[in-house]
Amino acid sequence: MTSISHTAMPADVRAAPKAKARNAALDRARTFITMLVLVHHSVIAYTYYGHTDKQSFLGFDGVVLFNDSFFMAAMFFLSGLFVWPSLKRKGTGFFLRDRWWRLGLPFIVCAVFLMPLAYWAVELELHDPNIGFAAFWWRTITSGPWEIGPAWFVWVLLALDVIAALVFAAAPGLVEAIGRLSLASYTRAHLFFWSLLIASIIVYVPAVLYFGAARWFAIGPIAIQASRMLLYLLYFLAGMGVGAVPFDKGVLAADGGLARRWPFWLAATTVSYGAIVALIYVKHGVLPDPNNLPFWWDLAYALAFASYGAAQTLNVLALFLRFDNEGSSILDPIRDNAYGIYLIHYVPVLWLQYALFGLSFGPAPQLTAIIKAVIVFVLTLAVSWAATAALRRIPGATHVL
Repeated sequence: MTSISHTAMPADVRAAPKAKARNAALDRARTFITMLVLVHHSVIAYTYYGHTDKQSFLGFDGVVLFNDSFFMAAMFFLSGLFVWPSLKRKGTGFFLRDRWWRLGLPFIVCAVFLMPLAYWAVELELHDPNIGFAAFWWRTITSGPWEIGPAWFVWVLLALDVIAALVFAAAPGLVEAIGRLSLASYTRAHLFFWSLLIASIIVYVPAVLYFGAARWFAIGPIAIQASRMLLYLLYFLAGMGVGAVPFDKGVLAADGGLARRWPFWLAATTVSYGAIVALIYVKHGVLPDPNNLPFWWDLAYALAFASYGAAQTLNVLALFLRFDNEGSSILDPIRDNAYGIYLIHYVPVLWLQYALFGLSFGPAPQLTAIIKAVIVFVLTLAVSWAATAALRRIPGATHVL
C-alpha cells in the first residue's frame, strides 16, 4: 500500500531523495495476493472445514490451506517495502499522519459500519432471521462479539507503521542490517531465504505451540491471531529492510538469483505444501484422535507451516519478477483499486453467500459448491471494484483509497 505525498512539507523533507519508482512486478504481486484474499473468502463457506453451506467441495479446503499458510505474511512483507524510503522522505510526523488517513480512518469505517453490515447476513442466516440492522449493530458495539473480518489487517499494519517510525528514530541499524542481507542475496537468494526461515521458526514455532493456531487476542474490534503476531512483525521488518536498499541491487532484482532460480522456489513451495497436506492426512487418517494430537505432530506442522510461508512468499515474488515485470498485465486495471476492494469485499461476499444458501444447481453437491463459489467471487469482485472506483472519484478520496 503506497503512501500519499503532501506539498506542504518542511524544506529538509522536500529535499530528501525521491520515492522509488513503481515496480511493476511488486505491484502485480500485491494485487495478485489481494485477489487471493477474495478467492479465499469466496470459497471458504463451501469447504468441509468451514461448511457453512449445505454444499461443499474438498478442493476448496486445499485452496484455503494454500492461501492461509502464507498470504497475509506475504502481504505484510510487501507492505513494508516502501516504508523506509517514505520515512526518510517525509520524516516520522508526516509519515504517521499519512498512515492515519490511509489506514486509521478506513479501519474505523470498517469497524463501525462495513463489518457489522457484513456480519448481519451471518446473523440472519444462522441465528436470528428477524433481527434488524440497527439492533444487530447496537448489540455488536455494546455487548459483542465485535467481528472485524479481514479488516484486522488494516489496524495491525497501522500498528506496524508506528513501530517502523520508532525503529527509524531509535534503532535504524536493525533495518540497515536487513538491507545489507538483501544486497548480499543479490545472486545468492538462498541467504535471504534461510535467514527468513530461521527467524520464522524462532518467532512462530514457540508461539503456536503455546497459544495454538486458533486462538485470537481481541479487544472490541482490535483482533489478531495470537500465534502469528511476531511472524507478521518479522515479515514486515524484512520488507522494510529489503526496501531500504535499491531493488535492482538486492534480493528483489529482476536479474538477480531469486528471479533466475524460480524453479527452485517453486519446488521448495511444492515440497513444503506437500508436507502440510501429508500431516493433515496423518491427523485425520492415521492418528487415533485428531482432537488430541501428539507433540511431534504439532511441532512438525509448525515447522512445515513456517517453511511453506517463507518458500511461497519468495516463490510468488520470483515468478512475478521473472515473468510479469514488463509490458501489460491482466492485474494492472485492478491495481489502483486493490486496497478499496480489500476493504469492501467482505460485505458482498457474506451477503452473496447468504443469498445462495440452500440453493442447489443440480444433483451433484460438489458442482453446486463450485458454481456458488464462482458466482460469489465474480460478483464480489465486480461490486467491490465498482464501489471503490466510484468512491475514488470523490475529491480527496484517493488520499485514503
